Amino acid sequence: MSNLRTHMPRRAFAIGAHPDDIEFLMAGTMILLGDLGWQLHYMTVANGSCGTSSLPVDEIIRIRRDESRAAAAAIDAVYHDSLVNDIDIFYDKPLLARLGAIVREVRPAVLLTHSPGDYMEDHQNTARLAATAAFCRAMPNFPTDPPTEPFGEPLTVYHAQPHGNRDALGRPVRPDLFVDVTDVLPRKRNMLACHASQKTWLDQTQGFDSYLSAMEDLSRKVGAASGRFAFAEGWRRRSHLGFCDESADPLAETLGEMAWRDCPV
Repeated sequence: MSNLRTHMPRRAFAIGAHPDDIEFLMAGTMILLGDLGWQLHYMTVANGSCGTSSLPVDEIIRIRRDESRAAAAAIDAVYHDSLVNDIDIFYDKPLLARLGAIVREVRPAVLLTHSPGDYMEDHQNTARLAATAAFCRAMPNFPTDPPTEPFGEPLTVYHAQPHGNRDALGRPVRPDLFVDVTDVLPRKRNMLACHASQKTWLDQTQGFDSYLSAMEDLSRKVGAASGRFAFAEGWRRRSHLGFCDESADPLAETLGEMAWRDCPV
């Protein structure tokens, strides 16, 4: 079994809060890793149940699941079903046990998730849940739901930029790793366009006049902050303690000239 795993493609697991969060913040990096032979995994903890002002809950959940599946399929990513409704992402033991089982099943080398300090609690709690699930991956005495075999291979966790590049208190957040998504921006845009149900909703509730343009504007601002790339996604590597070697930086190492680290790990 160990020899088989040694020769398997390296796996990247993007864990967002809601359908379309991965497309806004993480999809360009996922596309680049996929192009380099990595196996991609895609999941949102919540199902998008509140992403409408007019549709019944069962209908919007179905629509948003179909949209997420289409976005994942566009990059040949393995889609994992959501676990809870919107605003039900709490940092609690039952949800952690369920997410922990999925992380153990996937066995990623890289986990991509939200900033710990984003503008809404669903994003913040997703970041905490994903990081803790990764931290507990090798603990046989931490029970997952369902019970899943632990694994001890290194896992590096990266946190995406918060929306607007500011935390929940409006303070600027600067990434320490920039990933050039200029060449894959059309593919990233196509992934986000799969979430057609959100065009009007995001305009009405969060001031995203055009969600596609909003995504491009965010990518442009991160690129400008890099001083090197036209469009970029930004990342901060979580502390290595309990996860990986102190110098581990698989995104930068894998992406080479498509990534630029602003400060050493």
